[in-house]
Amino acid sequence: MFAKGQTVIQLMEKLAPRHYAVPDDRIGLQLGTLNKEIRKVMVTLDVVEEVVDEAISEQVDLIIAHHAIIFRPLKHLQTDTPAGRVYAKLIKHDIAVYIAHTNLDVADGGINDMMADALKLENTKPLDTVFTEKLKKLVVFVPQDHHERVLMAMLDNGAGAIGDYSHCSFNLSGVGTFKPGEGTNPYIGATGKFEEVLEIRIETIVPESLQGKVIQAMLKAHPYEEPAYDLYPLDLSGRKLGLGRVGRLPQSISLAELAEQVKKAFDVPAVRIVGEPGTMLNKAAVLGGSGSRYIGSALFAGADVLITGDVDYHSAQDALAAGLCIIDPGHNSEKIMKAGVAAYLTKALADGRYDTEVTTSQINTEVFRFL
Repeated sequence: MFAKGQTVIQLMEKLAPRHYAVPDDRIGLQLGTLNKEIRKVMVTLDVVEEVVDEAISEQVDLIIAHHAIIFRPLKHLQTDTPAGRVYAKLIKHDIAVYIAHTNLDVADGGINDMMADALKLENTKPLDTVFTEKLKKLVVFVPQDHHERVLMAMLDNGAGAIGDYSHCSFNLSGVGTFKPGEGTNPYIGATGKFEEVLEIRIETIVPESLQGKVIQAMLKAHPYEEPAYDLYPLDLSGRKLGLGRVGRLPQSISLAELAEQVKKAFDVPAVRIVGEPGTMLNKAAVLGGSGSRYIGSALFAGADVLITGDVDYHSAQDALAAGLCIIDPGHNSEKIMKAGVAAYLTKALADGRYDTEVTTSQINTEVFRFL
């Protein structure tokens, strides 16, 4: 059985939820339809004409890319222009294009985590926070004989996470009262009779993004026809997610040595560096794409080096003056997302028992050449 397009995207958005994207980012379905079976998905960094030709040759139904193919509003759709040819080929061969950009940058397990993991950074945190998870307090009243079942149903579905601790809850015994009305089928007691039951009040924390999932699990595990529960908004902040990552290097290393590791980890032929090659480094920040704007964030986080692409001349001067080294492997280093996203989707589809195949583009979309 092949997955529908909407199913593939639902799985993709579990990895990179849409609401993680920065305002006005061009994400989501940009061309084609998801209302069809998807036999093959291709993951790519860029959607250029060579990649589209590859997708046609491979009989791909859906392209998932990081960089948008429609970044600015279209004034025309002339098919004799470079962009027009790309759109025409995609439409003619019924290939849909879905974009995951800053939402994939921000996400746990997204591009920046892939880059940090490739360099074995330890104890990583977001370099620049753009999203803070809202928390809620869930309170539910459960008869004693179903306490553990309902509690674990909630906790195993994501409730009760506080910092690095999971399965956190508070449980208090008390007496619940109710009177079943006509037409009811009470788990405890009889219709029309006032009842007093020993119950346990369960309190736990729920991230807003998991609210529906946790409540659904609680209701499924609860024995009552009409479970009593409350949901309160909290002023407390949950997980902080953001662009880039900063963490400790496994061991002290020179700028020159780390530059060689970056070339290998990100499969690039050359890098630009800012700083003396012999400078010893202990803490690194990494950010996929263009990172000139995040030099201040890297300094504030205590990083010795910022690994990012497309650093301009004057920003590099400012970093050098402030004592921050830079390794610039280019914007195309984000191609690390191809293997990472493909591996995630392959497993997610297999877990759903779908036969949809996931592949990665083999086209090198780097626009610069090194002589």
